[in-house]
Amino acid sequence: MSPPRPPLSRDRVLEAAIQVADRGGAVAITMRRVAQELGVEAMSLYHHVANKDAILDGVVDAVFAAIKLPSADCDDWRDAIRERAYSARAVLSRHSWALGLMDSRRNPGLATLRHHNAVLGVLREAGFALPTAAHAISLIDSYISGYVLQEVNLPMTTPDDVEEVAGGLLEHLPADELPYLREMIVDHALRPGYDHTNEFGYGLDLILDALEARRKS
Repeated sequence: MSPPRPPLSRDRVLEAAIQVADRGGAVAITMRRVAQELGVEAMSLYHHVANKDAILDGVVDAVFAAIKLPSADCDDWRDAIRERAYSARAVLSRHSWALGLMDSRRNPGLATLRHHNAVLGVLREAGFALPTAAHAISLIDSYISGYVLQEVNLPMTTPDDVEEVAGGLLEHLPADELPYLREMIVDHALRPGYDHTNEFGYGLDLILDALEARRKS
């Protein structure tokens, strides 16, 4: 005998919607598919969410809630923002479909608002003028989103993948015409210990150091 199914709730509806999106992207989120994920009729969802828009608002808020808030206790604001950036990258890598939704919803939830407030608070308490803090948030979030979007579409995820892809490229690369690209592959990408995922931290540190130079301006 199967165990009794837990009662339907808003949280369960949003969790199911996220599972649907993880497999098929945000476009896959429909009342019918979410209901199928839960093993219920679509009409039963309306007791917990008003419509599809409410589900989309809810899943975006759930994604923001999963990203670690920057700590206000760090001695260096860069450490707080760096920790939050790595958390955002990890969460968005699992739910990359959310990238197209996060800035498009008109009814942000409380977790979303708390997140933005916390990031802004770290920057303002560190001495950033309000316009500079706004620029910083836009720059950092654009970098995180762009990196995740690039990363999830790369044809390689491990050092072995890099070696396979780069090795295949070298076989057909006209070295006389493309010497700098060959140098990049041979003397950088194929060197022992190279891990393309470390590029995220390098770029992030460049951004944070550049912002530090403008913190008091």
